[in-house]
Amino acid sequence: MKAFVDGDNCISCGLCEGVCPGVFSLDTGVSVAISGDIALELEDSVREACESCPVQVISIEE
Repeated sequence: MKAFVDGDNCISCGLCEGVCPGVFSLDTGVSVAISGDIALELEDSVREACESCPVQVISIEE
């Protein structure tokens, strides 16, 4: 699984980082996801962050 954030439309609310700090961060002022494959133990949290995003800018590639 990989996660992607549409940085152009991210509102920097920090929800994704709060739900899954192992994958998402706001270091650049907008959310970014780690590059590469996500560890299996973080996949449920990534899905939760994706579903919870208020502006739906997180996408997942299985």
